Amino acid sequence: MNDSSWGAPPQAGYWGPSDQGPVQGAAPAGPTYDAPEAQQTRPMPTVPDEPAYGGHQDDDRGAARLSGPLFRDETQQPPYDARQSSAYDPRTQPSDTPQAQPYGAVPQNPEPMPDVPPPAPAPQKKSAGRDLGAAIGVGVGLGAIIIASLFVVKAVFVGVIAVAVVVGLWELTSRLQERKGIKAPLVPLAVGGAAMVVAGYVRGPEGAWVAMALTALAVLVWRMTEPPEGYLKDVTAGVFAAFYVPFLATFVALMLTADDGAWRVMTFLLLTVVSDTGAYAVGWRFGTHKLAPRISPGKTREGLFGAVSFAMVAGALCMQFLIDDGSWWQGLVLGLAVAASATLGDLGESMIKRDLGIKDMGTLLPGHGGIMDRLDSLLPTAPVVWLLMVLFVGSG
Repeated sequence: MNDSSWGAPPQAGYWGPSDQGPVQGAAPAGPTYDAPEAQQTRPMPTVPDEPAYGGHQDDDRGAARLSGPLFRDETQQPPYDARQSSAYDPRTQPSDTPQAQPYGAVPQNPEPMPDVPPPAPAPQKKSAGRDLGAAIGVGVGLGAIIIASLFVVKAVFVGVIAVAVVVGLWELTSRLQERKGIKAPLVPLAVGGAAMVVAGYVRGPEGAWVAMALTALAVLVWRMTEPPEGYLKDVTAGVFAAFYVPFLATFVALMLTADDGAWRVMTFLLLTVVSDTGAYAVGWRFGTHKLAPRISPGKTREGLFGAVSFAMVAGALCMQFLIDDGSWWQGLVLGLAVAASATLGDLGESMIKRDLGIKDMGTLLPGHGGIMDRLDSLLPTAPVVWLLMVLFVGSG
């Protein structure tokens, strides 16, 4: 067979072999057609050199419309469909007419959407982290009470200190019992704490030490009325609370005993508040480097610099104009010491709260937390200021 006969239509009237013999009226048989050989070769479509029928191409011959296999044992191969190939990707194939999809149907291979960058998040305003309105209101109210009691009758201010100590002890012992199951006895602590403040004001440092020793003894005895389980941790927490809250607060009463005691206490309060304010303002605005992230993530080195700067300036002014026989350079040293002790006291309180798993010691003061959340920097600063005042201008 030559190449021109591949794929050419069969002669007119030929329908292939049949089990019933040759078809009547069929043309004489030509050369034998080998079906297996045809299955092993691939037809190559060619254009014949001359019409197969010797006449018009549109001649209506029955043999020209034959379809299907020429022989019964020849398997009909379905037409090649490129979509069944594993390498077929409908997204890369051109399509002349879109395929109609039923209403609401999801396309099998949807076209990928172009990459659209997500919208930029709206800039968030930096939050101060607490209700400033409530904090300022409470701070002004407390300041008015302190100033009024401090400059009118000193004994009234001693009572204010004692009340703050008792409330602070209640907050501390309550949180210890709630979070750790430690039952530090509140009654001997409250009575001994108030007595400590009064003894310091009346009898001086010696009276404060004696009251501290008696309070610790009362804690040991009071706890003996309960079962022995947990005795050691309860009395240890009680002695710690007695030293941490009332004993340190006693140094405020000791400052008050001097002739200019009211101004010494005012200097102590002003420097501590200014230090906290400077740390808060500078740290909130410029703070980027964490000071102690594992203890207090909100404190920064920039905030510490603000605390030192503000406190030193305020210390120089206070020692120069409020304290008898004081000088500005003493105020610089005092301000530096206050900034350091106030920061350490704040970190110490944060360490306690982090160990207890709480954010604030209480909710008594809106915008501030509890009393202990305000005493955290004041308590360790009181003995520092008292000592430096005694060294710079004496105890009288």
